[in-house]
Amino acid sequence: MIAYLRGIISEIALDRAVIECAGVGYEVWCSPRTLGRLQRGEEAKVITSQVIREDQHLLYGFLEQEEKEMFHLLQSVSGLGPRLALAAQAVFSCEEIAQHIRGGDAKALQQIPGVGKRTAERMVVDLKDKVGNYVDAEAPVQNPATQSARPGVSEAVLEALIGLGFSEKVAQPALEAVLQESPDMDASRALHATLNVLGRR
Repeated sequence: MIAYLRGIISEIALDRAVIECAGVGYEVWCSPRTLGRLQRGEEAKVITSQVIREDQHLLYGFLEQEEKEMFHLLQSVSGLGPRLALAAQAVFSCEEIAQHIRGGDAKALQQIPGVGKRTAERMVVDLKDKVGNYVDAEAPVQNPATQSARPGVSEAVLEALIGLGFSEKVAQPALEAVLQESPDMDASRALHATLNVLGRR
């Protein structure tokens, strides 16, 4: 089992990063919150969770141990796999997830793409007594500097949002509002900002 990777960030995409360790590039799936804190060409330590399936071996990456723990805790809910657990962390911080669960706010949890009413209600029932350690955790505040705009940012981010489970009808207006306010955002930061907007709705 791979517990963590320490190496150079050689690539950053909208949903994953490639970390080069001793000449080997590891593809690691991450939430936009994590990707927004990585810098291409710099060394980083990424805590990992390895998910093994019959046809694939996947690595999911986190910068904080509590994020990995929440990732595993969410998967203890029936019907909620690694993809949905990562989607939850794309929309909400660990503290926000815990607050919604402890408060019984199933409606808020349905903002996670792929999580319907029944799954949200199961999350509340199954995890309400297990998320106390996260409620008072200090969530990192991110104020990354914007980078120069690149062609196709809107199209790339919209495609990523649809891939996460949002409908184009819901995602497009939120994305347009973000880019109108900060037109110089790159795709990674635009995706992160749009997910924050969608998470508040």
